Parts: sequence; structure tokens; C-alpha cells
Amino acid sequence: MAKQSLFSSGKTATKLGASKDVTFSFYAPLAKEVLIGGTFNEWNPSKGRLKKSSDGTWKGIFNLKPGRYEYRYRIDGKWENDQGRVPTVANPFGSLNNIIEVK
Repeated sequence: MAKQSLFSSGKTATKLGASKDVTFSFYAPLAKEVLIGGTFNEWNPSKGRLKKSSDGTWKGIFNLKPGRYEYRYRIDGKWENDQGRVPTVANPFGSLNNIIEVK
């Protein structure tokens, strides 16, 4: 089965620059726990718990203000990058962080 990841955003308000619900997804059918840490939750993965669906995809919805955020997934205690084709930036630990722009 192919790996997949996606994030989508939907407005939660009609004002320009309003916060939006952003869905993060990570396909990991054998994982016991999938978390997400990033600049939007102070890199605290315990604030970014995703829920597993029946097809093995883990999903979480986060309300984010417009801006640029860095993030990574934490799969069973190990940091992983997004499975999709998303922009990245080097981090001080010698690996890459994913980037999402919320408009």
C-alpha cells in the first residue's frame, strides 16, 4: 500500500486572516501512537495527538492562524517527516522540518 499524507484547510470564520482548521494526516497502519509537534504547539507532541482511522491513516485537526509553521510527526517515539511532497527546511538537529503555509 502506498504511503500518503495530506493536509487541508477550511475556514472557521469569514474574515480575511481568520484562523483555519488544518487537517494533518499520516499513513501508519502498524503504529501504536502518532503525534505531531511543531511551531504551532511549541514542539510539544503531547499537544498534537492524532487519531487512527480504520484504513490505518492517523488524522488530527488543528485550528491555526495564518502564517508559516514548521512541524514533524512523532511515530511511536521516533520523529518522521511528512510522507507527502511538502517543503522542508533544515533544523539544528541535522534533519529536516516540514513547512506549511496557512493563508
